[in-house]
Amino acid sequence: MEGDLRRKAEVRFIGYVRRSGEEEAEIEILPDFCDGLEGINDFSHLIILYWFHLRDNERERSTLLVFPRRHAVNVEKGVFACRSPSRPNPVGLCVVRLLRVEGCRLMVRGLDAYVDSPIIDIKPYLPRADSIPDAHVPSWTLRGPST
Repeated sequence: MEGDLRRKAEVRFIGYVRRSGEEEAEIEILPDFCDGLEGINDFSHLIILYWFHLRDNERERSTLLVFPRRHAVNVEKGVFACRSPSRPNPVGLCVVRLLRVEGCRLMVRGLDAYVDSPIIDIKPYLPRADSIPDAHVPSWTLRGPST
């Protein structure tokens, strides 16, 4: 059983963040994956999964307790209870507004990834599946910027 828990998986990066900014960011999808964008124009919002490439080192991957900086909390929380980029698998998630598609490039608003961050996957945002209006969260998450 322990061998199964420590098994490795392969992640294929499908693109990269080429420009990042508050108003507009650009995601370039690699040519081998560009056909996967077919029909994406029909969605106003997307879920972007990306790799925290600047945190991909043993020290950051070993971090399990953090102080959530963006929420003005002075109590350590587990990385699985917050959105810290330091975590065993440095995967980021962000919901963005799709502004337009230009060939293999997506222009989006709201991306919180850095330039050159590898893109792992893109999923359409589906309000009936991805929004839980009555979800319960701890009070400390109600302070600070949206994440």
